[in-house]
Amino acid sequence: MVVCSGLRRDGDTVQLSWARATYRHFALRRVEGAAVLPSIFVTVAVPTEQGGLLVGRMSRTTAAPGRLQLPGGSMEPPAEAEQLDTEALARHAARELVEETGVDIPVADLRLWTLSRGEHGNIGVYFRAPTQPEARVRERFRATLDAEVSAGREPELCDIVFPRTAADLAVLDGPRVDYLAPILDLHERELLSAG
Repeated sequence: MVVCSGLRRDGDTVQLSWARATYRHFALRRVEGAAVLPSIFVTVAVPTEQGGLLVGRMSRTTAAPGRLQLPGGSMEPPAEAEQLDTEALARHAARELVEETGVDIPVADLRLWTLSRGEHGNIGVYFRAPTQPEARVRERFRATLDAEVSAGREPELCDIVFPRTAADLAVLDGPRVDYLAPILDLHERELLSAG
């Protein structure tokens, strides 16, 4: 995986320095006083024609069972000769989206949307996909679930929902990632400005 070793902003440009790491660095968070570099994660916000945003619920075999989050994951190091740039981040985000939901969005159609810094200092890189029909997203997700179960594997996401606003989270049970409400607020502002 990739961890953030530096973050610098110069006007509209953000420069992220990174280093390779293993997943065991997450265990250090449980050790009082341990110095831990924040990880970098990528995700894709998939809006639907009905105005919702695709949110997944982590399955029981994951590190965070029942947690609501956007499809995505920790960034993996690029191949030796490749840069960790916006295009590499988008490729990884698109791969995570299709692995977790079955929704296949061409990398060229993803646009860098926003960045966040989470409660552990983790850096979130969010891409926004073009608007999709909710029925198609549900169909692709169901097919992905069925394929995972047929192969004897537990899917990473066990359910999907489509909240429009942060207020919609109040009726959803379970934990959620710290970035979800702010991302839904941003999504709602974009809906209002487009509407």
